[in-house]
Amino acid sequence: MIGPEHAPPINPSPWYAFRYRSSGSADISVELDYLGAAHRYAPKLTVGGTVAPLSASVAADGMSATLSLPAGEGIVSGQELFGSDRYDALLDRLAARPAAERLTLGASLDGRLLSAVHIGDTKAPRLVVLIGRAHPPEITGALAMDAFLRALADEIAAGRVDTVATQFLILPLLNPDGVARGHWRANRGGVDLNRDWGIFSQPETRAVKTWLDRLPAGVRPVAMVDFHSTQHSLFYVQGADETTPAEEAFLAAWLGGKEKALPGYPFTIERRNANPGSGTSKNWFHATYGIPAYTYEAGDEADRAGIDAAAGKLARAFLSALPLLAR
Repeated sequence: MIGPEHAPPINPSPWYAFRYRSSGSADISVELDYLGAAHRYAPKLTVGGTVAPLSASVAADGMSATLSLPAGEGIVSGQELFGSDRYDALLDRLAARPAAERLTLGASLDGRLLSAVHIGDTKAPRLVVLIGRAHPPEITGALAMDAFLRALADEIAAGRVDTVATQFLILPLLNPDGVARGHWRANRGGVDLNRDWGIFSQPETRAVKTWLDRLPAGVRPVAMVDFHSTQHSLFYVQGADETTPAEEAFLAAWLGGKEKALPGYPFTIERRNANPGSGTSKNWFHATYGIPAYTYEAGDEADRAGIDAAAGKLARAFLSALPLLAR
């Protein structure tokens, strides 16, 4: 039985992972029964670090799926595995780059560290905030952020980013408890962290707010990107009647005309006016700082090579567009 961390209604993201071992030579059949949502994620089999897709026979109502597993042992998961060890390695790689340091912003309810990397001069007047993994099952968003950060770090190391003028706060794992516990959506407190911005009832979002509140005079966020996943690749951006000419110019320079131009990664741009009180990072950062605050949504089944290549190109385009934003 695959069930959510709290009673429905909950976002329909039935995520799962389990190990198996068989002593015989025949394939094994496993049935997954879903509680509160229909089958969503195509299963993956991990054996010795190699990931391969698994076929699934899904019931007509979507409420169960049958998997055929090869003899032996492995890990079956809805989407690839992307856990704390991989985040630690990512943060260590970033922190080894010029003008970078690893930070601890706080701790989760389970006591897991909220680990971040800061890049640039702490007095640089322009701050870019990059956040990921508020929702545990959203692996393609994590893959996109990983590639985006690799490209960003390479551009900084090559001297193509002025880290005296622009600094970066990078928090790739906002919800470490939810990831470790296999939650569909919430943190350990049963709260959707992307509905807690402005409310700040949870230690994870509150830690980010505290860090921002301590910025020195003259330092202000100029852009925020929050990485997620959904059924199809898209960007949620501000509605046209919410933006300034500078924000429109930034949007056009970063994403405009690229919707079908990135091989293996078509996407759409979805303009959404703020829903007051919704508590999303997109809405809170825009309302608080008047800056472009976008949600980068990678499709559940988007081509993995396409995700990687597109994120690298989008990172470089993002950096090129940043000068359009006033401090």
